[in-house]
Amino acid sequence: MPQPTDPGPADPRLRDPRALDLARNTRPEPPARVTATEIVAGLLSLLWLGGVVAWFTLADPAAEALPPLAAGPGTLTALFVVILPIAVIWVAAVTARSVRSLRNEAERLKVAVDAMRAAYVQQTQAQAAGLRNPAVERKLDEIAQAARQAETAIVTFASRREPAAPPARSLAQPTPPAPPGGEQAALALGTPAEALATPLPVEDYVRALNFPDSPEDADGFRALRAALEDRDTGRLIRAAQDVLTLLAQDGIYMDDLRPDRARPEVWRRFAAGERGRAIAALGGVRDRSCLALTAGRMRSDPVFRDAAHHFLRQFDRSFQAFEKSAADQDIAALAETRTARAFMLFGRVAGVFD
Repeated sequence: MPQPTDPGPADPRLRDPRALDLARNTRPEPPARVTATEIVAGLLSLLWLGGVVAWFTLADPAAEALPPLAAGPGTLTALFVVILPIAVIWVAAVTARSVRSLRNEAERLKVAVDAMRAAYVQQTQAQAAGLRNPAVERKLDEIAQAARQAETAIVTFASRREPAAPPARSLAQPTPPAPPGGEQAALALGTPAEALATPLPVEDYVRALNFPDSPEDADGFRALRAALEDRDTGRLIRAAQDVLTLLAQDGIYMDDLRPDRARPEVWRRFAAGERGRAIAALGGVRDRSCLALTAGRMRSDPVFRDAAHHFLRQFDRSFQAFEKSAADQDIAALAETRTARAFMLFGRVAGVFD
């Protein structure tokens, strides 16, 4: 199979059409023994020698030959007259050849620079084209579709009403005393609507604080919808959602944490108002990287810091009401939720357990 002699597009450095034209016009010339410059220099040298011989012959017809070198200064002058112009001619010829070689080398360097520039542009375009890889676009479309499904599910649980079975246990709610004689108590003016609402079941409260595991988690969405309808629990849910979203921006996810478990008695002491070393067991998060990232963000980001303190206040207030009607197994289940893990993380960073 014949080998190509033209540096065509197969050469990655010469893919620019302009660079190819320059490369064809500036190929290194094959070494030549005699060039036009040397021929012209030789003719000029012969012409000069002929002129010198003719001049001496016409100037002194009786002289048979030039005097020897030892004859005197006139002989040296005659030699300079003969040799110096010839030397100048050949110096000019060599200089012209060197200039031509340098010019060709400069053109070749220019071609190489243009080819490198064209290769860089093509590499940049190839990288940009790689970002538009069909497989990558298909994966991004799948992620976007999953996000839209999750958003649709959230909108659905916020707008749909489903009948729920009467709970066995509910969060502690203050009940007005019954009037004597069994008559129905009259509600005073300005009674809030929350006083007439059905108390949130303890099981739904715990399930809502853990958030739904997937778009197919119907029980999780039902519990979350019921929790958002409760005023106090809804505040905690929204505060927890804010801090979990901010933590996810730094790659911190509650499912990755494995905190140490604390006894329900410690949680009850926290609900009773104890702080510091007495409830240090609640700070069971030991992941140093998550603690360092969270502490650094709280120092540098005022929005993150305000959201964290607001979440801690809402969790404290909501857990006090939850603890009054919760059994030990309910508190243990609450400690495994994503919201409780976020409380452990922020509590350690904020110094609640110090």
